[in-house]
Amino acid sequence: MIKFILNDKDVSTDLPAGMVMLDFIRYQQNLKGTKIGCREGDCGACTILVGELMEGEVRYRTFTSCLMPIGNAVGKHIVSIEGINLDGLNPIQQAMADEGATQCGFCTPGFVMSLAGHCLSEKEPTAQDVLASIDGNICRCTGYKSIERAALLVNELLSAKGSKRNVDFVTENNILPDYFAAIPKRLKTLNESEANQHIFKSNNQQINFASGGTDLYVQKHDSMTHAEINFLSDQKFLKGIEKVGNRCMLGGSTTVTDLCESAIITEYFPAFKKYAKLISSTPIRNMATLAGNFVNASPIGDFTVFFLSLNACLILSDGDIKRELPLREFYKGYKSLNKKVTEYIEKIYFELPDKDSKFNFEKVSKRTHLDIASVNSAITIRVKGKEISEVFISAGGVGPIPMMLAKASAFLAGKQISPEVINQAIHIAQTEISPISDARGSESYKRLLLSQLIKAHFIELFPEIKLETTLV
Repeated sequence: MIKFILNDKDVSTDLPAGMVMLDFIRYQQNLKGTKIGCREGDCGACTILVGELMEGEVRYRTFTSCLMPIGNAVGKHIVSIEGINLDGLNPIQQAMADEGATQCGFCTPGFVMSLAGHCLSEKEPTAQDVLASIDGNICRCTGYKSIERAALLVNELLSAKGSKRNVDFVTENNILPDYFAAIPKRLKTLNESEANQHIFKSNNQQINFASGGTDLYVQKHDSMTHAEINFLSDQKFLKGIEKVGNRCMLGGSTTVTDLCESAIITEYFPAFKKYAKLISSTPIRNMATLAGNFVNASPIGDFTVFFLSLNACLILSDGDIKRELPLREFYKGYKSLNKKVTEYIEKIYFELPDKDSKFNFEKVSKRTHLDIASVNSAITIRVKGKEISEVFISAGGVGPIPMMLAKASAFLAGKQISPEVINQAIHIAQTEISPISDARGSESYKRLLLSQLIKAHFIELFPEIKLETTLV
């Protein structure tokens, strides 16, 4: 039996755990405000809030309900657009109306839910953050400027919050319904019930693993609904980011948002949030896990390419036996993994960069945001004095698997940075790749992009060398 809170209602259901929350809300609960759009997590029309108990408080994040199985709702507070209604329009809805921020209205519930998520965030409210909160919502009517004005009005509602908890402020000021204030206690009671604990089954070849589901449910929506599933995203032993010696250890179910909010990641990768904004949208970053990105085995997986350049290693487990494997050895061929069907990624670890190390990530896609890469690349480089002591360059979109450019990286080790050396490394990299022409670009275009991205790494990391006029 799956138990959670939907809006202000306690829910118990024995429906298939693989059913997505969008279908449960609309067809089982008859709440039609959550819209069916793309069913791929792109349009944001089905956006909901998901509240999870964290150290006695409820942390709310926006999710796309079309990709969220109800098995991932266990013990949580799920909020649809109906769950934030007051007797009249709430201030978020009123701001949308006042600014003429809706025409056909189809996308409006998703925008309102994303703005409600901003109101419940414990971060300091800023104009930049409120606009970022709606980066996963698409509108085909209004041109966005009226929506942006409404979002800024919503942010102004929070200006008097001071040191109050957001949930207290929004309920006391009738921004959201007052039942939100009682949710922490209700979730605590719910999660103490043995009947509501997450069940983890291992060593069973008939069990499918599912974590965030952001790609799995795009590819296999129909078959996943009735599949036997091991839900990994809420397993505590698969969570967490910690520093152990000079290593960063990440649980397999660490999400992109977890990385963005980690003090460790921020310290060692100050530009991480800039990189993350190039990858998907806020709701998808809230859901998508690192292990899911790796196992998906996409040749253009952004975070696979990111962690390949960090020379990351995986700890694989089948529940009993564990083994370690470098991420670069995880891919045997297109969508073919060095992994048993009963294994899952328990941990990911990499050596944290030292004072001589630099990192950069680059991506080219048809749209800057909310798009899949044509080609992406990352680099970790250690320079002592003027000499490169070690370098790892990775690339996606240039072969059947995410690649470590081993020959180009080996060539650069021991060399001094110069335009001539970089161009030689690029020439070697071209011998390592085998791009194909497809919807994201021709073979020759992808070869050109990789050359430019490798140049971009050095221009970004070593501006003092004045490479621009020679390389661009």
